[in-house]
Formats: sequence, structure tokens, C-alpha cells
Amino acid sequence: MSKLIVLKLDGDFQQGFRVTLEIGAEGERPETEITGNLPSAPELVKQYSGWQETYRSLGKVTRQITIQRIRIDGSLRKLREECCTQAKELGDRLNSWLKTESFFSIREKWLEKVSTSEQVRVLICTEDQQVWQLPWHQWDLLERYKSAEIGLATLEYARQEQKSVCGNQVRILALLGNSEGIKVEEDKQQLENLPGAQTTILVEPQRQELNDQLWEQHWDILFFAGHSQTEGEKGRIYLNQTDSLSLNELRYALQTAVAGGLQLAIFNSCDGLGLAWELLHLHIPQMIVMREPVPDQVAQDFLKYFLQAFASGKPLYGAVQEARQRLQGLEGEYPCASWLPVICQDRCAVPLTWEELRASQTPVPLTQPSRPRVSFWRRAQTIMATSLATSLVVTSLVMGVRSSFWEQPKGRTQGILQSWELKAYDKLMQLRPNPGTLDKRILVVTVNDDDVRRFGKPLSDQTVERLLTKLETYQPKVIGLDIYRDTPQKEGWDNLVERLRHSDRIIAICKVGESNDAPAIDPPPQVPSERLGFSDGFVPDPDDTIRRYTLVMDQVAKSPCATPYAFSFQLIRHYLPADTRYEFNRRNLRINSTVFEVLKPNFGGYQLPNDDALGYQLLIDYRPTDRFSQVSLTQVLNSQDSDLLKLVKDRIVLIGYVGASTKDQHLTPLGGKMPGVIVHTQMVSQILSAVLDGRPLLSAWSPLSNTLWVWGWSMVGGILALTFRSRRNQRISIGVALLANGCICFGFFTQAVWVPLIPSVLALVMTGGLVAYIVIPSRVLTPHPIPSP
Repeated sequence: MSKLIVLKLDGDFQQGFRVTLEIGAEGERPETEITGNLPSAPELVKQYSGWQETYRSLGKVTRQITIQRIRIDGSLRKLREECCTQAKELGDRLNSWLKTESFFSIREKWLEKVSTSEQVRVLICTEDQQVWQLPWHQWDLLERYKSAEIGLATLEYARQEQKSVCGNQVRILALLGNSEGIKVEEDKQQLENLPGAQTTILVEPQRQELNDQLWEQHWDILFFAGHSQTEGEKGRIYLNQTDSLSLNELRYALQTAVAGGLQLAIFNSCDGLGLAWELLHLHIPQMIVMREPVPDQVAQDFLKYFLQAFASGKPLYGAVQEARQRLQGLEGEYPCASWLPVICQDRCAVPLTWEELRASQTPVPLTQPSRPRVSFWRRAQTIMATSLATSLVVTSLVMGVRSSFWEQPKGRTQGILQSWELKAYDKLMQLRPNPGTLDKRILVVTVNDDDVRRFGKPLSDQTVERLLTKLETYQPKVIGLDIYRDTPQKEGWDNLVERLRHSDRIIAICKVGESNDAPAIDPPPQVPSERLGFSDGFVPDPDDTIRRYTLVMDQVAKSPCATPYAFSFQLIRHYLPADTRYEFNRRNLRINSTVFEVLKPNFGGYQLPNDDALGYQLLIDYRPTDRFSQVSLTQVLNSQDSDLLKLVKDRIVLIGYVGASTKDQHLTPLGGKMPGVIVHTQMVSQILSAVLDGRPLLSAWSPLSNTLWVWGWSMVGGILALTFRSRRNQRISIGVALLANGCICFGFFTQAVWVPLIPSVLALVMTGGLVAYIVIPSRVLTPHPIPSP
């Protein structure tokens, strides 16, 4: 059985074309459909115009009313050579265009579904008449198929009902129009000698005579020989020496002829694409025209070859192909003669045979209907069903991978997507707008590189005691000494120990040393546990970035650092009023009415093993470091009393090393490294802002909410891929959706809500890609029987 290949080109040469390929058995619905794109190609139109200009300048006698002067000088040979050269270049450029990457999937599907041994009919459908002008028979893909012939059609589909007409002869109405300078007698003889035909010949008729014949009789074939031309997109025929008319002026008569059984129109005249364009919109089933001005000899020979093949039993496409290819023998004198004949047809028409026209007592059916128009709601249901099925699979895959673990080289275990999600988290943290307000509850006394050069490192006990004494003079609420003092450092040890033991304002640090095989560090001697805080509250992720902070944890029996509270949390407890209520529950920590949700193993983008989420961990809500007042050790020791009073009174004062001289530096989501004393300060400010100012804490959705979020974006990807069928529009729409996803996630983050960005992006892209590149291209339409009219 022969195959019908339909290629629909929707667009133009300036913007490019969305292309749909349909493949199916002749007379049945298409079994395969795939979409692709062809890029803009204005240079192809320009190349065609150059060839057309050269071809028309050859100046041979044609069946165009504006007869060219015959060239008799030596330039004719050069023009022929130039015409042939430009014809080859035009064919090469056409093939290059049809080998672009965006069209490759269509070419591959064609080769996969259509065997080279099959009979093939190819239909090019478009609303751009410039597409019709291209020499499609030069397409190298067609060279694989010996019997392949091209037909042209529009994208419009409208089934036309026709009357039944009894008879055993083909009824032909032949119009021999203005024949000035050409020989139409040859055409007349060919028609009169045609077996099984009843031919009525009108020689240079008047308009009224032609109109009456079309209205009053039933015709199978309408034939015209004479002069014609295309003006813009409109065709015009010359009936006699004085009268010409456009086909629109015969519209009603032609519509009546089509309804009465007219099957084929042959215009053996010049420049017929404009005629065919108009006739198709009048729903004449099939036409044969000449695409350019046609030499008289070429027109006569084509008609002879075509009628011989058609009357001998070949189908219409096969007869035209044979006649067109035989014209190649004339191309020594008439270059590109085999380019001129072209079939134009209604999309739903099936090729004729001579015997069918003779034997049929009913009209030849228009049996190639396009698929029924699908209602908006039906299409919406299809889109939603396909998106739903695909998105469920993709969401299950993404969330399954997200909850899976893999072991890192350092022996740390984390979720497969966790590193990507944490990088996205860092970027959101960096992009978040700066609140811009100074936290006046906190002062950081920094020991910078200049101080180290002046006072040495480690600072002597005498220098530390002198600093604490001066600070206490100005009545801070609490002082946090983020400097280890487990052993004496030069002179002043006894005085420092005495102050640390008796001052109820000073919080000292020690190190539990439980994680990362770090050794424990003792607290200063005789400091009570209620004024001790562990320094190792920082929880490094596998990339060594500090995003989490442990506020409270169970005491380690063998550790000399006998306190359950972090350094920052002890500062907070001594700053807040004595009647502040602290409740330690299994899932949260409550300070007065403020609830701090403990970080769970699957919090936000984290997928942690249970033993990596122990204790009361919180995400650190980093803020720019300029939100905290900072003064150096030297400045404090040298400052006047009035200046220090403003900086210190009723504040939390933290003391610690900064600068290149200290190893207490940590990677943070803000980029670069941050001194440990500043990280402690971040947590102190974060908790005070939540308890006293009502600032929201970083939170995350439940696993179910995260799954629904990812599923929603997966659905969006599928819907967009199904709604926008061209690859370009699919990519643009998916890109816009990705941008929207990022903006929405960022919007949530500015409101202290961490929603899964990476899983939703993956689900969106994967579903869109699966639908666009697998579901749609592989969709096979189940053939249905064609209903009888």
C-alpha cells in the first residue's frame, strides 16, 4: 500500500516555521505524527528570486501575455549556463535548510517509518505562497524514493460535498484562450484524440459563454491553454484578444462546478501558482499548473506526455511525475523545464485515475480528512491527563533520589541532591536584601592583626584581665570571652582566674570535643557551669560550610567541658530577664512564647542521617557583619570613659580573635570565611531578634508539602510542553517557568521560608523534556474507520 506523507509548515521565512510531519497509509488517517522546526531563511527567498530573474530573462516565447523579446545573440548561452548554475545553488541551499538541527527529528522519523520500496506521495501544506515556489522535487530525501512526487496544499481543510453524475466518459471543458504568439492547436488535438473522453472546446470564449458552461453542465476536468499570469498572489487568465479575468470573477460558477463533480483543473499556461492558490480556496480538489512562464514547446510536450500516462492507467501523481521527468530532455534548450509542472490540491483529496473518472457514477470521495477538530475542553483534558501521568512518575523519581544517601570521601553521608540544594540555599542567602538596621544590643571587641602585633598571641592573662576589668566598669549586661583560658598565659594568671570565678557577668568557653575527632579543651579553673558555654556549636556540612548551630546538647560524660549550653545560648540566657521561661521539648525549644523548631533530618534541602541531626540545632540566619558594632582591643584600652559608656552599657559584649592571625575562621553561605566570634554573634542576634522583636525564624515545609510543590512544578513542565508544540516555544516557556520558579522560591526565602528549589527545577525540566522529546514524538494515532459521507 502506498504511503501519504504530509508536511505542514506554519510560519514564514522571516520568523521560521513550525513543522508537523504526518505519515500514514493512503486514504487512511495518519499513524505517526511528529513536530519540529525550520529556522528563518530569508536568504532562501532571495536565492529563489535571483534564479527566477535569470530564468525569466531567457526571453523565449512563453504562454505569458507579456511576451519577451527573443535573444539571438551569444548572451543566450551564458544566460542558460547562469540559469543552470543558479538552479543548482538554489537546490543546494534548499537542502541545507532542510538539514538544520531543529528539523533533524522529522527527517529521521520519515526514514524510520517509510521504506524506500514503498509508493510515496508527499503533500506540502502551508499558508505562505513563497513555500510553494521552492523546487521541492530537488529535496535529496526524495531521491531515495523512485515514485515520490510532490503536491502543494494549504493548511485549510474543508470537506466539499459533490453530486453524483452518471456516465462512462470523462467530461472535459477545454478553454483555448488568447493564443497570440503561441500554438494551442497542439493542445486541442491532444484533447480531441483522448480515448474515453467527451470534450467540449471553447475557443477564445466570451466571459458569459464560459460562465454559462460552468453553471449548466457537469464537468470532471477543466482545461485551459493560453496566456495567464500571477499578479501578487492573484491569478489572471486571458480568454481572448480583449478580455481577461481573475478567478474571483468566476467564483460562483467555479463553486457550482465543484459541487457538480469537478475533480481536476489543468492550466497549461504561464505563472500558474497564483491561479492554483485561488482555486484551492474555492475547494477545487486537484490542479496541475506551471510555476513559472512556460515555453510553448514545453507546454505542448508536457500535455502530450501527461495525457498519455494518465489515460493509460497511471494515477494522477504518477502521470505528472512521468511527464515532468520526460521534460528533462528539453533542458538543453529550455533550462529547468522539468521544474515547471506542479500539482496543487485540496488537503483531503485522493489522487485520481482515468478509469475511476470514467467508471464512477458517484463523485470521487474526498477521503483524506484531517483529524477532527478537538474541542478546547477535550484538548485541556488530554493535556492534563498526559501531564498528570508523566509528572507522577517524574516526581516519584526526583523525591526518591532526593531522599537517598551517598557517602562522601571524608566518610560523611548526605542526600544525593543535598549539595545542590545547599548551594542554592547559599545563593538565596547572598541575594536576600539587607535589613540595614544595627543591632544595638551587641558589641564585638575584636583582637585583630594590629592588636596581635602589639600585645602578642596568645594574649597574656594580664591583658585579658585588664580588658575585662575596664569593660565591667561600664556595666554591660554580659561579657562573652571567646578566648580559651585553660592554662596560664604569661603573667596575670591568678588575677584573671579570680575575676572569671567571681564575676557574674562573664561567660567563658570550653570545648566538648565530641565531633570531628577534635580534642576537648578545659574551661578556666573554678568557673561555675552556669557561666560556661561550649564553643563547638558550629556544625559543618560536608562542604565545611557552617549553616547550622547547636544551641543545646546532652553533656558528654568524659568531657571536661561540663555544660549542655552553647556559648551563644549562655549569653542569651544572661541577657534576657531572669523570669524568662525556657521549655525544652522533643521537637522544639520555647523561649517565652517564641518557638524554635529543632532542625530535623529532612529539614528544607537537608537529607541527613539521624546521628547528624542530634541536639537542638538551628539554621543560622546570617546577616551582614556591619549590623554589629565592632571595636578593636586597642581602641577599648585607649578609649575615653564617655565613649565606652555609650558602647558598652547594658549590651552583650563578645571578645574574640579576627583577621589572618587566627585559625578560628569558618566558611559561611555569605561567601568567604567568617571569624568564630562573629558566627557566635550571628546566633545571639538571631535569637534575640526572634524573642524580643518577633523576627521570623528560618522555617521549612513538611515532606508532604515539599512533594506537592515539586509535583506542581512537574505538572507545569508537562502542560507547557504539550501546549507549545514547537521546540523553540517549548524552550522559551520552560525557561520562563524556571525563572518564575526561582523568583517564587526567592520570595518565600525573603519571608524566612526555605522551599525546595533544585527538586522543583529538576521535575519541571524532566517532565517538560520527557513530554517534548519522548511522549509527543512517539505518539502513535490509532487509525479509525473513515465515516461515510
